[in-house]
Amino acid sequence: DIIPLGVADARDYRRWVVRPALPDEVVDTGSRTEPNLELLVQLRPRLIVISPVLEDMRSTLERIAPVRTYDSFHRDTDNYQLQRDNYIVLARHLGREALAQERLATMDARIKVLRKKIFQHFAGNPPEVTVIRFSSPTVVYINGENSMVQRAMDLLDLGPAFPQPASNWGITQKPVVSLGAVRNGVVLHIEPFAQQDVLFDTQLWKSMPFVQANRFGYIPSTWSYGGVFSVRYLAESIAEALLRIPREESALSTAASN
Repeated sequence: DIIPLGVADARDYRRWVVRPALPDEVVDTGSRTEPNLELLVQLRPRLIVISPVLEDMRSTLERIAPVRTYDSFHRDTDNYQLQRDNYIVLARHLGREALAQERLATMDARIKVLRKKIFQHFAGNPPEVTVIRFSSPTVVYINGENSMVQRAMDLLDLGPAFPQPASNWGITQKPVVSLGAVRNGVVLHIEPFAQQDVLFDTQLWKSMPFVQANRFGYIPSTWSYGGVFSVRYLAESIAEALLRIPREESALSTAASN
């Protein structure tokens, strides 16, 4: 319940992150790697929160306000638990720990409800799911085992249709043609994808097994590299997308895989 004076890359936040909505009065403070120091001075913040990428600027930023660093993503880390811990530590620093614990409990309960809806929709046997983000009509990012997307799916009891190893940001870059390996699962892509008409009208795309079986869907812009609540937003988006897929399509998929 604290509205920041400013955030880095506010325009990109509103396009790619979206939730929680950024109020209009929040100032864009420059890029995440090159903040506008003059503007920060003018804003007179009481706290500056940074990621490790800005540690070399700490001494400069500390001339403006106290600085706290919160770690980000790693290949060999439970990134979800890391972000959950970060949230509690920040809340404790701001005197909001009780509220933070309440919000986490609400998220946990919400995801359990979503899981129940998915299993009811698919008669107890939901399909495997892979979530992707297109880079171009020829390149795709596939979420792997240590991604926030996969953690959302773990909490929903959904397995990956195209398993990928852990990586620094939880994603693996692949050629689009590699998605043909998804024979029986569901593929969901995270919007926006400005060149989707270029790809989706090709014979290559139309011949993908999951496209022919009507097991391809979209997720509205949802950030997959964010804080703890990105898991809730991802779980909600994945559930909404799956509930748009008819049950009979899943049944055909399960029969084929067996």
